Amino acid sequence: MAAIANAKRLVVKIGSALLVDAKTGALRRDWLASLAQDVAALRKRGTDVILVSSGSIALGRGVLGLPVAELALEHSQAAAAVGQIQLARAYEEVLAPHGIITAQVLVTLEDSEDRRRYLNARATMETLLGFGVTPIVNENDTIATDEIRFGDNDRLAAQVAVTVGADQLILLSDVDGLYTANPNIDKDAQHIETVDVITSEVEGMAGDPTSSLSKGGMKTKVMAAKVATEAGCAMAITLGTPNNPLSLLENGARATWFSAQTDPQAARKRWIATMKPRGALIVDDGAARAVEAGKSLLPAGVTQIVGQFGRGDPVTIQGSQGHALAIGLARYTSAEAAQIMGRRSDEIEAVLGYKGRAALIHRDDMVL
Repeated sequence: MAAIANAKRLVVKIGSALLVDAKTGALRRDWLASLAQDVAALRKRGTDVILVSSGSIALGRGVLGLPVAELALEHSQAAAAVGQIQLARAYEEVLAPHGIITAQVLVTLEDSEDRRRYLNARATMETLLGFGVTPIVNENDTIATDEIRFGDNDRLAAQVAVTVGADQLILLSDVDGLYTANPNIDKDAQHIETVDVITSEVEGMAGDPTSSLSKGGMKTKVMAAKVATEAGCAMAITLGTPNNPLSLLENGARATWFSAQTDPQAARKRWIATMKPRGALIVDDGAARAVEAGKSLLPAGVTQIVGQFGRGDPVTIQGSQGHALAIGLARYTSAEAAQIMGRRSDEIEAVLGYKGRAALIHRDDMVL
């Protein structure tokens, strides 16, 4: 069974019901400060942490004096715009004393479905983590409409975990895991400690939201688990209401763990391998040897561009005799690639007029 102590890259989802007092609409600041202590402890031992946090609409609702009820779209977006500032400031204030820099990342469902936006989001969060920053991710409720919404942060958290290649996802909830039935209704409901495979029977155990502030019930959590575990990320549902919920989980607090079906890197490689190439890059013998050794493809080793493709599109890498070496996701369009092929990476800015990425295809985006 997975254990938070072993996490290398951890995504933690925090729901509105944990952050905001349902009666007063005020931020639960002491609770948030305790979560910051947990995050600091994880980071101190080398774990990357990404927080996916609800709360902007709930906080903005309180500031604007809006009722605790279903809001019209324009009222929700206004509340989100006001509340997002409150939310970002709160995270900054509780994490700064631990020497942790925070960043706000706002996304929509469209961003994960469009390959170019997906790669941009991945690159941005990888860069932030490389700088030691803790990203705070939320759905961009100020512009999102139903057709481009995740709709709940459980599934958003799972998508973020897939995007950043996390090995663990923790959903802090108002319940301590999955039960055979709704424990609030059925006194005979049994807690499930581990789910190795998500079957139709497991999906049938899910219930509905238990909080007026929460949009995600157990159904959305199980859906999130399917997305995460298939991408190599173990997931836990645990009670988030007490202080220091991550420390409690590490020390044996009750939870339901969903087992990863593979590892994140293997899942990503498998995803890339199924794509249909939209073009090809012909490389010289030196670049071919580098690619076969598992290294990134640099522009200097490319001798010819075949076809038309966009940034993020799959392309084949071919040797000088036309044999296929690998498939990967291009970091430049075919037009840009044609301009920089044969050039050193430090010449890219002078050629394109902006500072691009050193590799034309990064090794993490490549399958031999």
